[in-house]
Amino acid sequence: MAEIKVPELAESITEGTIAQWLKHPGDHVDKGEYIVELETDKVNVEVISEEEGVVQSLLFEEGDTVQVGDVIAIVGEGTGENNATPSAPPKEAEAPQPAQAPQPAQAQALAQTQAPAPEQPKPAQEESESRPVASPAARKLAREKGIDLSQVPTVDPLGRVRKQDVETFNPQAAAKAPAAPEKPAAGKAVAEEAGKPVERIRMSRRRQTIAKRLVEVTQTTAMLTTFNEIDMSAVMDLRKRKKEQFVKDHDTRLGFMSFFTKAVVAALKKYPYVNAEIQGNELLLKKYYDIGIAVSTEEGLVVPVVRDCDRKSFAEIEADIAAFAQKARDNKLALSDLQGGTFTITNGGVFGSLFSTPIINGTQVGILGMHTIQKRPVAVDGDRIEIRPMMYVALSYDHRVIDGKDAVGFLKTVKTLIENPEDLLLES
Repeated sequence: MAEIKVPELAESITEGTIAQWLKHPGDHVDKGEYIVELETDKVNVEVISEEEGVVQSLLFEEGDTVQVGDVIAIVGEGTGENNATPSAPPKEAEAPQPAQAPQPAQAQALAQTQAPAPEQPKPAQEESESRPVASPAARKLAREKGIDLSQVPTVDPLGRVRKQDVETFNPQAAAKAPAAPEKPAAGKAVAEEAGKPVERIRMSRRRQTIAKRLVEVTQTTAMLTTFNEIDMSAVMDLRKRKKEQFVKDHDTRLGFMSFFTKAVVAALKKYPYVNAEIQGNELLLKKYYDIGIAVSTEEGLVVPVVRDCDRKSFAEIEADIAAFAQKARDNKLALSDLQGGTFTITNGGVFGSLFSTPIINGTQVGILGMHTIQKRPVAVDGDRIEIRPMMYVALSYDHRVIDGKDAVGFLKTVKTLIENPEDLLLES
């Protein structure tokens, strides 16, 4: 027998939620094969089996919270070849008893129980399609109570029937109730409130953590935001002239984010308190530049960190950002990808945001918000008006650490470098 335990996740993460069991009781599992997916505050982690064998039991249900070191499953010896009906072989061995003649009532019951037998070898696909998704504990309890799981309503966000759903299910009340028109989509529970239709959706662990952290930041920092606008003409002209050759030389596209990352690094060097962190009664001024780049996923915003941006080229920064974006979409980000950033850049402009006040990320003291590029009339040389592609930028900062003068100076430095991108070569 081997115990499957929740592994060490990270220094700041002590628990997780069982998102999905990849193996179930009776399934064969190889050494090193994934058995369960855990959802943590930041990323999803797949846990492997350290032994080869058959899953004997699952000690927690999907949706349960588990601590680091908890035993969550047992793997034992075996091949797992007859897992679908593990108790079937003994029954077949006892079945041939021709000498005994059953009584009429017994014969009728026996005929009823044996009648469906020839149809059991039907493809398992048909069963899996109609079979409701339920936890092992719920299936066991339903069998003991003789309850049809397809009739049990659930409020689970993924549509799974859990043990408590079976415990509270009343077959008699369900039989009297009018038939429901359709089941709601997975992950949503349709209800009524004050006679109006609503949907009740359970927040994912990550969304709960995001909500908690954002509230903590707004309550524990003296956050303030300052704004400016940037003429994007020079950068857009440079990208237009160089983007094809850039892709040929570096096998990655030239985006705006590398320009802003380089500009931010230059500004952080000029205003080091924006690259700081409060620790008790001390300020920790960081002399390295690990820039977090906010990436949107279906489950919320994540901020992978591009390391040592002061030493990386435009191409290296663009390649790192593209790789992180793909990993975020595939839910493959590691915890190490999200830890240790000194400053964050978020780009709401990709969704069309014209103006916003971003919220500081974690223990950092500043975050730069980029926005959509919009053509606007701009006064040029004091006596001419031209239509230019303009972007509003916002710097949210912790006023406990950064004075308004430094915040405005930081943002003005970013503006100047983006409007004169050749100067970034001197700053790199």
